Amino acid sequence: MKCLRRGNLALSIAVVLHLATPVQALEVKADQIQDPDRFLLWYRNYDSPPVRALVKLAFEKTPEYGPYTLARSTEMSQGRAIRELKNPESDLLDIINVASDSRREKELSAIPIPIDGGLLGLRVCVVRKDDLKKFEGIKTIQDLSRRDIRIGQGTHWPDTSILKVNGVQVVTHSRYEILFRMLDNDRFDCFARGVSEVLYDLRLENNPEYVVEPGVLIAYPMPSFFFVSRDDFDAAHRLQLGMERAILDGSFANYLDRYYGQAIEELNLGERNVLVLDNPFLGQESWDIGQRTLQELRERIEQMRE
Repeated sequence: MKCLRRGNLALSIAVVLHLATPVQALEVKADQIQDPDRFLLWYRNYDSPPVRALVKLAFEKTPEYGPYTLARSTEMSQGRAIRELKNPESDLLDIINVASDSRREKELSAIPIPIDGGLLGLRVCVVRKDDLKKFEGIKTIQDLSRRDIRIGQGTHWPDTSILKVNGVQVVTHSRYEILFRMLDNDRFDCFARGVSEVLYDLRLENNPEYVVEPGVLIAYPMPSFFFVSRDDFDAAHRLQLGMERAILDGSFANYLDRYYGQAIEELNLGERNVLVLDNPFLGQESWDIGQRTLQELRERIEQMRE
């Protein structure tokens, strides 16, 4: 685990050093602080212990901004959450963590530090036990098509476009929860989930018929960022400064190890066939970050095989 921690720390620092303009803390005097700032985190992020923990870590590293409270947003699809965050008149959402793409980066403010070290771009398949044989011997993306394997994804997730442009059959729905019911009903064969999230998903579902397919790892550069509205400068500054401080003092590396180290080991990434996909939907900065983090992760997977 010590090697994993050092690798994540080196990766995290490299990402921060790539940022063109370091964030400066806003000066906030004690007599200016009144009620705690209240931040609404998208409900799926709030319900995810790693994401919620990282928001709290960033805020705790920036005490000069004053006290805060973190609350759960109303339940809404990812597409609607993005729309609410873009709407200056909406007060339903303040922070969301989702995969990045060029459109989101233009319409919202991204904090360009991958919250999971790039693991969201590494995908494994949640399948029904009876379907495991469909995946035996798959070595290329073309094998997925030849076997008529359908992958389930969210309608508004960037993954959907990435998979389609690489020739993969995709079945979608706007609600994450419904996708598991669609898997039950044989609407698709693989629910592709990020390495950083799949074990948590399965614990929540608690369905003995679901297993993680053991042989395939789908990989593409797709950093997962925090996003806030374009005019929410305080939240953007606070999140980025807090994460930078956490990286420099080592607490971000501890966070990665605590929440994602187990997944890297349990999913046996070094034993899988890696299917690398192109992602043409990233902005230049995110493409650079995504490529670098994906390369780092692939090198670590290769080391596991030695």
